[in-house]
Amino acid sequence: MKRGAGILLGISSLPSRYGIGCFDKTAYEFVDFLKSAGQAYWQILPLGPTSYGDSPYQSFSTFAGNPYFINLDELVSEQLLTSEECRSADFGNTHNKVDYEKLYYNRYPLLKKAYKRSNISQKSEFKSFCMQNSWLSDYALFMALKDKYGSRPWNEWEEDIRMRLPEAVEKHRNLLAEDIEFYKFLQFYFFRQWERLKSYANKNGVRIIGDIPIYTAFDSADTWANPELFQLDEKKLPKAVAGCPPDGFSAEGQLWGNPLYDWRKHEQTEYSWWISRLAHCFKLYDVVRIDHFRGFDEYYSIPYGSLNAVNGHWEKGPGIKLFNAFEKALGKKDVIAEDLGFMTDTVRQLVRECGFPNMKVLEFAFDSRDTGSSNDYLPHNYSENSVAYTGTHDNQTIASWFETISDNERETARQYLCDTHTPANELHKSFICLIMRSRANLCIIPLQDWLGLDDSCRMNTPSTIGSNWQWRLTVRPNETLCREILNITKTYGRL
Repeated sequence: MKRGAGILLGISSLPSRYGIGCFDKTAYEFVDFLKSAGQAYWQILPLGPTSYGDSPYQSFSTFAGNPYFINLDELVSEQLLTSEECRSADFGNTHNKVDYEKLYYNRYPLLKKAYKRSNISQKSEFKSFCMQNSWLSDYALFMALKDKYGSRPWNEWEEDIRMRLPEAVEKHRNLLAEDIEFYKFLQFYFFRQWERLKSYANKNGVRIIGDIPIYTAFDSADTWANPELFQLDEKKLPKAVAGCPPDGFSAEGQLWGNPLYDWRKHEQTEYSWWISRLAHCFKLYDVVRIDHFRGFDEYYSIPYGSLNAVNGHWEKGPGIKLFNAFEKALGKKDVIAEDLGFMTDTVRQLVRECGFPNMKVLEFAFDSRDTGSSNDYLPHNYSENSVAYTGTHDNQTIASWFETISDNERETARQYLCDTHTPANELHKSFICLIMRSRANLCIIPLQDWLGLDDSCRMNTPSTIGSNWQWRLTVRPNETLCREILNITKTYGRL
């Protein structure tokens, strides 16, 4: 990737109508904004359908798209819905936050109305879409079964369908045929609208950086349909689950709860599932950021049933073998390795062997526990083959970060900036410029940091639930901000 810059903003944060950002005109206007501001990349969050906790990193499928992102106005233009039906639906009263409960109870009935009016089964384009996406059949059945069983996780379903006995699968495909087709309808519209938006971005010189979790959720079509690929026992319950050990984010570590891969089985199949997954991703995105890249070298295994991540241990992952198989099957692709956190020599070696750019986060640069000029996150230490961020979706905004670090850390940061006078509420621009002038080929700035917003606009606080993934723009970025971003991007040779 040549020297350039981009902005991080999840689809859900767009200021669309009807409760959540989606693939409507505001998305196209944001592409126009990126182009005018000289930005070559738009990094988004995972696009999958969210489950409990609303996290895009805990999805019902690694292949499917989130139906919340479907543009309802397009369904109105196709006469599948009316404007009044959309306006009268209750999606919540707060424009700056997503109300996921209201969306769940009110958007799906609207989408079901559109499906019933669509006569979708007769459309050749829909039939072709279903045939071209082999994952769709299991996903749609899984979601129809979720509805039948009151949204309970699949390990609480009746024994025959939980174990996917062939006669039970066939029986439910017939019994739930209409519900299955509804979920296929949703995916058809999701992918049609997303492909149109991505095409528009590409034609305007903007590449999409997609973000994929390393793991699948336990309660997902992936795990239910492919139990042999995971560390499950004879009852198809996890033997161990994923997470992170105690660190600066959490004294008890992070208990994610995802099932762990059976890497021996993946190797026996020449990593066919992973290759299919990545091939799918590169149809959706131009660049793929793989979350928690360390897990391919060593992964943290926590006994199933643990209340926290303290008693976990490290086990060896597939290493370079997976990425050799990936390159052999798909050729060289643009991948960003999320290698944040405590890095071992073997992880660094894996990143070097893959050749992928890794991540640098400025907020980690002035930690008093890691002092000295050799800190990897100080901008003068960035290599060209890296991607620099002020912060990510898991970090504080840069404005709130500067307010909450220690006095000593603030002094160190100002010394590094050679700036003791700029008011704290304006320093976000100085920090952005600091990484924009680094050697890193690519700089990605969260839109919250360009706007100088505080932690009320933070996207996620790890190890917490209840208030994450909700933040939304209330206004479209203005011309003044556009010119400012363009000027800074030009100044540091990123056009």
